[in-house]
Amino acid sequence: MPKKKSVPMRMCIACREMKPKQEMTRVVKNADGEIAADPTGKAPGRGAYICGNEECLKKLTGKKLLNKAFSADVSLDVYRETEEEALEK
Repeated sequence: MPKKKSVPMRMCIACREMKPKQEMTRVVKNADGEIAADPTGKAPGRGAYICGNEECLKKLTGKKLLNKAFSADVSLDVYRETEEEALEK
């Protein structure tokens, strides 16, 4: 029998649920300290994942979860960009 390929799972920073990586939106902090949405999911750097659930997106901005995930100030533009990216998926 052929081996099943495992599905990579990631944890949403808002609801803390494990979900398939393909369904999540990745935000990355690169080596220069720049933080941005990563539509490809392959950019180098520290990543944080958010699912497209409406409640999670509200919690993301309301509680400034990206600031906590990256221990840095994250601009509102990054939050908006992340929200738009998550809604497209």
